[in-house]
Amino acid sequence: MLKVNNVELRFSNRILFENVNIEFKDDNCYGIIGANGAGKSTFLKILSGEVESTKGEVIIGKNERISVLRQNHNEFDEYKVLETVIMGDSELYDIMKEKEAIYMKPDFSVEDGMKAAELESRFEEKNGWQAESDAAVLLSGLGITPEYHEMYMRDLKDKDKVKILLARALFGNPDILLLDEPTNGLDLKSKMWLEEFLIDFKNTVLVVSHDRHFLNKVCTHMVDIDYEKVTLFIGNYDFWFKSSELIQKQMRDSNKRKEEKMKELQDFIARFSANASKSKQATSRKKALEKIVLEDIKPSSRKYPFINFEVERPLGKEVITLEKINYSMDGKQILKNINLTIRPDDKIALIGSNEIAKTALLKIIAGELEPDSGERKVGSTVQVSYFAKNHDEYFKEELTLVDWLRNYSVNKDESFIRGFLGRMLFSGEESQKKVTVLSGGEKVRVMMSKIMLEKGNVLLLDEPTNHLDIESINSLNLGLEKYTGALVIATYDQEIIESVGNRLIEIKNDGTYRDKQISYEEYIEKYGLDEAN
Repeated sequence: MLKVNNVELRFSNRILFENVNIEFKDDNCYGIIGANGAGKSTFLKILSGEVESTKGEVIIGKNERISVLRQNHNEFDEYKVLETVIMGDSELYDIMKEKEAIYMKPDFSVEDGMKAAELESRFEEKNGWQAESDAAVLLSGLGITPEYHEMYMRDLKDKDKVKILLARALFGNPDILLLDEPTNGLDLKSKMWLEEFLIDFKNTVLVVSHDRHFLNKVCTHMVDIDYEKVTLFIGNYDFWFKSSELIQKQMRDSNKRKEEKMKELQDFIARFSANASKSKQATSRKKALEKIVLEDIKPSSRKYPFINFEVERPLGKEVITLEKINYSMDGKQILKNINLTIRPDDKIALIGSNEIAKTALLKIIAGELEPDSGERKVGSTVQVSYFAKNHDEYFKEELTLVDWLRNYSVNKDESFIRGFLGRMLFSGEESQKKVTVLSGGEKVRVMMSKIMLEKGNVLLLDEPTNHLDIESINSLNLGLEKYTGALVIATYDQEIIESVGNRLIEIKNDGTYRDKQISYEEYIEKYGLDEAN
């Protein structure tokens, strides 16, 4: 059981949220959502005791254990992998280490024997003999094979450390599980394993994530941090999205009706307050007017950029064709005999774990990389717009946002450029920021602005959701659904793949490929996860 009573958090004069009263129950998964800076991660830290709220209290059931996904990848570098996972249950781990220290004593006393017996009893109660096996099962589910189990954390790559820290959080059947962005760095197979684990988990889970597919799959409730309050909704992310829009519309409609009624009463009072025969009616309308209270509709902390990809001219029949493309890097062939014909109505999603190969293929399609062999043919009507995964080279000059974007706009007028930037959430003085100091998410939004101004009829996007918040990803998703040109996109965002893609191309680790015009779900079901992760 986990309850928050009258919890408030404020920094100086800014209120993040107040009067929070929620009980989180077993066998439920609560998705914590809100704009960047709304306080999602901080809310989890209040629940775990890492951060103290300004007001209120957090109540945890007696003897219940909270487990938290650690974010510092180097925190356990001096420990072995299996040991790091078991440390997730600190009480069990302490018992194991204390037992070990006693049995290592050269002068084992009667008192030591009694203490050891007590520890053995507690060890058995906590199912300690099963600990290593349970830890190994979690690691296996997340793709960490047995040869890694006795390695030190310092010797592993970050992508593997992420999985081990997740296994550590899941270990020992915690009563309350707090997960901050648990799918970051996970491949598809590991993510789907985690989804099934959380669906079957019988205790309380709270999770912060920008992965809409993940939130839809695992969450029974959404906890929305917005309007300086925390609101609980039953249902997954999609249900919350529709519900919250409906609630706001109902409040606006209600206020509009009230305003119309107020205007009607004010007009009557103004006309008849001096008329003796109507004075009683005017007085009664004044009282009615005083009782009307407009809903206090605070502005949302969420900001959605307006992403809309127009095309300068429609595509002809011939788009882009690749014939017998081969490409090697550092002596390894990463693309083998690729034959690809892009059609005008294609929305192609590149899938698979071979990111280097997907990036190389997109660059070859864009004409930015020469293959070792093969031919690229481009139709006469084609206008390519390319979004590179690594776009730092675009931001080396000390230009303001306005001057930078003007370089890519036919309309050079400053008011037009400022207006365009405003739609992409760079308002007021922000348009005068230097592009060299932009954050990762800001750079992506600026690159999207460039692409929208280009009005290309072939869109090539390499991991465009990296660094974006969930609101911007929603806007990008909607923009791609409406796009009328041909699209080739490399992304791990399952919602975009499923809602936009009509053709899947998997680039395998040996450089070969599979090209299918089926849904993502059908692809996974037919060909399995080992080749789609």
